[in-house]
Amino acid sequence: MNKKLPKDAYGGIPGKDYIPYITDKSKTGGNTAVLIIGLILASVFAASTAYSGMKAGLTVAAGIPGAIIGSAFVAAFAKQKGILAKNLIQGMSSGGESVASGLIFVLPAVILIGSKISFLEGVVVGIGGVLFGIGIASLVYNYLIIDQHGKLIYPESMAISETLVASDSGGDSIKYMGIGFIIGGAITTLTSSFLNLTNNVMTFIGNSWYKWKFDLEVNPLLLGIGFIVGLDVALTMFAGSVLSVFGITPLLGYFTEMAQDGIMVWNNPSMPINEMTVQAISSSYVKYIGAGMMLCGGIIGALKLIPTIIASVKETMKARATATKGDGSSTQLLILLAGVIVGFIAAFMISGSFLMAIIGAVLSLILSLLFVIVAGRLTGTIGTSNLPVSGMTIASLVIVTLVFVIMGWTSPANNKSLLLFGSFIVVAIAIAGGYCQSQKVTYVIGGNKNEMQRYFTMASILGVVVVVGVIVLLSDQLKITGDNPPFALPQANLMSTLTSGIMSGQLPWVMILVGVFMAFVLFLLDLPIMTIAIGFYLPVATTSIILVGALIRVFVEKTAKGDKDKEVKISNGISLSSGLVAGGSILGLIGIICQVTGLVGGNIPSGFAAGNGIAAILLVALIILTMIPIMKSKVKGND
Repeated sequence: MNKKLPKDAYGGIPGKDYIPYITDKSKTGGNTAVLIIGLILASVFAASTAYSGMKAGLTVAAGIPGAIIGSAFVAAFAKQKGILAKNLIQGMSSGGESVASGLIFVLPAVILIGSKISFLEGVVVGIGGVLFGIGIASLVYNYLIIDQHGKLIYPESMAISETLVASDSGGDSIKYMGIGFIIGGAITTLTSSFLNLTNNVMTFIGNSWYKWKFDLEVNPLLLGIGFIVGLDVALTMFAGSVLSVFGITPLLGYFTEMAQDGIMVWNNPSMPINEMTVQAISSSYVKYIGAGMMLCGGIIGALKLIPTIIASVKETMKARATATKGDGSSTQLLILLAGVIVGFIAAFMISGSFLMAIIGAVLSLILSLLFVIVAGRLTGTIGTSNLPVSGMTIASLVIVTLVFVIMGWTSPANNKSLLLFGSFIVVAIAIAGGYCQSQKVTYVIGGNKNEMQRYFTMASILGVVVVVGVIVLLSDQLKITGDNPPFALPQANLMSTLTSGIMSGQLPWVMILVGVFMAFVLFLLDLPIMTIAIGFYLPVATTSIILVGALIRVFVEKTAKGDKDKEVKISNGISLSSGLVAGGSILGLIGIICQVTGLVGGNIPSGFAAGNGIAAILLVALIILTMIPIMKSKVKGND
C-alpha cells in the first residue's frame, strides 16, 4: 500500500469517480476498543476546549491532535483496524471539540446576566443542537463532499488525511505532545490553578494623566495557542488590545478627569466619573466599544454570507433531488427528526409560555438550518478553525432578540430563555463544521460514512454532557470580574451585553455606536474586524502571551535550515504546542475542581513570589523549555 494519498484526493476528477486510499469497502474501523478510546478523547478535548476557549476566546481544532493520539492508541489496542480506526478517533475528537467551540460562546452568558443554568437544561439544548446540526449536514453530504470534490478544498480535512496516512511517523508527534503536556501542566500546577506558589502575571500601570495598564500572563496554554495560530492572527489580536489599552482607555481617562463632582458612572451610581480607575474605565465604557465592534463585525460577516446561503440552498436542493437511495438516508432523517423533537422538548423546558416555546423553536430551527448549510460549505473553503461561528451566532441572536422584544418578552427570565435558544443555534452551527470536516476525511481515506456518522454523534452527545458539566462547575469563577478575571469570555460577554441591553433598553448606545463605526472603518480598510475586535475585548494579558507564542514560531521558521527542516520543526512545534494547550487546560480544570472541593487553595504569594520578577523568570523558563525541544528536532531519513 502506498504511503501517500492518491493525487485525485485533491480534485481533478469528479467526486463519484474518486478511488480512496482504502479501496476495500468491506473494512470497518470500529470496535469496542476504538469506541472507548474515541469517547475518552472526545471528553478530554471537550473539557480542555471549554476551559481554554473561555479563557482565551480562541479554540484549537482537535482533528490533527486526535489523529496523532489516536494513532498511538490504535497501535496499542486496535492494531488490526489500522487507519480506519484512527480516522474514527480523530472524528470523535473533533466532535467533542466542536461542541465546546459552540456552547462556550453563548451558554456562559446565562450566568453573566445573573441567572443559573441547570445541568438538564444545558444538556437537552445542546443535544438538540447536535442532532439537528448533524441531521442537516448529513442531508447535504452528497453535494458538499462528493459533488464539490476538488472545488471545496477542505484544507483541514486534507491536513488530517495526510497526518493519518503518515501515521507511521506519529511516534515523534506523540513525544512532542507529551513534552508540551508536561511543561504546560507543571507551570499551571505551580501557579494559580493548583499550588498558587508564584505570581504569573507581569503588571505595569500608568494611572496619572495618561491612564493605561499593561499585563502579560505567563500561561503555557495561551503561548501554545499563539504558536498554533501564527503571527498574523496573534499580531492582529494584539493590535486590538493596543488600541484599547494605549488608545481608547487613556483618551477616555483624559476626559473623565474633567468631569464635575457629583457626576456618576452610568452603570455604577456610587462611583464619580472623575475618580475612575483604569479598570473602571475599561469595564464601564471601553468594553462596550468592543461589543459594538464585534456586533458590527458579526453582522457584516453574516451579510457577506447571503450569496453563499442562496447558492448553498439552491445546490443542496439539486443535490437532494438526484441523491442515490440506500446510502443511509433513513438514519440521516432519523437523526434530523430526533433533533427537531429534542429541540421542541427543550423549547418547552426553557420557555415561560406555550407561545414562546413554539416561536422560539421555529426561529431556532430555521436559523440553524440556514447557517448549518453555510457552515458546511465554509468548512470546505476555510476549515473549522476559521469558521465565523461568532458572526453567524450574533446575527441569529439579534434576530431572535428583536422578535422577543416585539412580543414583549423582556424580563431577565425571558433573556435566559433567549440565550438557551441561542445555545441550540450555535451548537448546530459549530457541530456542522466539525461533522463535514470529519466526513471529508472519511471520504478521502475510504472509510464508511455511516459508521463515522454514528461514532461522531455519540462523541458529540458525550461532549455536550462534559461541556455543560464544566460550565456548571465553573459558574462561580465565570462571574468573577476585575483586573485579571479567571476567564475572559469575550463572546459570551458580548451575547449577554447585547441581549440584556436590547431587552432592557439600557445599553450605552454611544459607546456601542463608536465601536460599530470603528469596525466599519476596519471593513473599509479590508482588515479582519472580528480578530481585531476580539483582541480589543480580551485582556491584554491574554493577547500579549499569545503573541509571544507566535513570535517563537517566527524565530523557528527564520532559523530553520531549508524547507524540509522548517517543515519538521513547525510540525513538531505544533504538536508540542497542542500538548501545552492540553496540559494547561486539563491541569487548570483539575486545579479548579480541587479548589471547589477544598483539596487545595488558600495560598497567596508574598514577597518576591508575588512580584513581576518571578513572573519574568517564569516567562523566560517557559520560552526556553518550549524552544529547546523544537530547535533540537531534525529531519529523519531520506525523503
